[in-house]
Formats: sequence, C-alpha cells, structure tokens
Amino acid sequence: MNSCKLYHVNPNSTLTIEYSYIFTGIILILAVACAFLWIKLVKAEKEKKVTETRFRQVEGQINSLQLETLESRLNPHLFKNILNSIQSHAYQTYFALDKLANVLDYILYESKNKFVTPKEEIEFALNLIEINKIKISPLFELKVKTKIDESEPLYGQSVLAPLISIDLIENAFKHADLQSEDSFISIIFEFKNNVFSLTVSNKISGKPPIKKDKGGIGSETLEQRLNIIYKGNFKLERFIEENVYIATLKIDLLEHKNKMLTAG
Repeated sequence: MNSCKLYHVNPNSTLTIEYSYIFTGIILILAVACAFLWIKLVKAEKEKKVTETRFRQVEGQINSLQLETLESRLNPHLFKNILNSIQSHAYQTYFALDKLANVLDYILYESKNKFVTPKEEIEFALNLIEINKIKISPLFELKVKTKIDESEPLYGQSVLAPLISIDLIENAFKHADLQSEDSFISIIFEFKNNVFSLTVSNKISGKPPIKKDKGGIGSETLEQRLNIIYKGNFKLERFIEENVYIATLKIDLLEHKNKMLTAG
C-alpha cells in the first residue's frame, strides 16, 4: 500500500518571501535612481565648468579690449605733457631729450606687454620725474626716495602693469604750489614683502587750477586699470591733510600672482 504524505505550508513563510522580493525591488529602484541622479550631477558639474571657462574667456577678452582702449587714451595724454615740459625750458632740452629717449623706449616697447617688472616701472618713473623737473626752479624742494628690497622674488618678475605710476606723479607736478617758500613735492617708491607702493605728496597751490575742456583722463584711467587688473589686491587713496595733497597706491603683487595661478 502506497502511503501519502501531507505537507503543511506555513502562510507566514510565504508572506516573508513576498516581502523580501518587494524590499529587494525597492532597493534596486533606489539604486537605479541614485545612479541616474549621480550621472546627472556629474554632467551638470561638467557643464558648469565649461560655462565658467567660457565666462572667464569672455571676461578676459572684454578686459583686454578695455585695457587697449584705456592705454590708447593714456599714451597721447602722456606725450603731450612731456613735450609741454620740454618746450617750457629750452635750455635743458638736451638733458630732457636724453631722459625722453628712455621714456619713449619704455612706452613703445615695454608698455605693450601686459606686465613689466617693478624694477622697470620704477626706472621709467624716475626718468619721468627728471623730465618734469624742468618745470620747477632748482631751489624747489623735490624729494625722491626709493626704499627697495631687491632680494624680493617678484622685484624682477613681470607682475606689474606698465605706466601704473604716471597719474600720481604727473598730478603732483601739475597741481603743486611751485611759488611758495615752503612748497614741495615728495615721491617715495617702496618695494617690500612683494608689495609695490608709491606715495606722492605736494603742497596745494592757492591759485585755482586752470579749467580745461578735457581733463581727468589720467585719474579715471588709473582707477579703471587697477580695478580690471588687480581687483581686490590694491589700495588707492587720495586725501588732503593740512593743505597737503597726498596720494598713495599699494599693490599686493604676490596675492595677485597667486590668484592668477589659481585661476589658470
């Protein structure tokens, strides 16, 4: 006689298996969703980097065009002032022309570069001061000092915008009181801790300045160039203290270079 065996199926076990399948399915769905989101995130990050790169390229092109426009306005303005200085004192023409030759070389060749060395800019500025000295009496107090640490790494590197010192120097000679006994012009160049500093001060003339139809190009150009090139790495101040006009410019060249390297 054949015997029949009866198997009893536990309903709880069946439910457990079904819940296991459902849980596994949910895990798979979540895994697929996470993978999809991760792929979208990576793609979005790549698109963001491409957009930022394009933006920097466009910004650089705009800045270059602005600088070219500013420099094209600046150089003729500088030439006019230099020639006026030489013409006003013909007896010193030979000496002035020698200095002018150095200034012209700098403007024609070095100023075309986006950056020059602080050493080159300071040498140029000293030649410019010698030309402007033609305007004043030999008895006039003109103090020019240089406080330079030539061992600084950036002193001989091309990190300084050319012609950056023109405006402050020319304004001193243009607006100084050249007649009073206690009148003076003081110009101090400093290069320390990779910071370029220029401080120019002069006694203000009591006479009102001659009004001109066109003017202020130098001051406007300087601030625009500094904002474009150095952004938050410079400090430009102009103020009057006891009838003395003081202008100071400081540029943190090391910080600027670090930002350029990081951006690159």
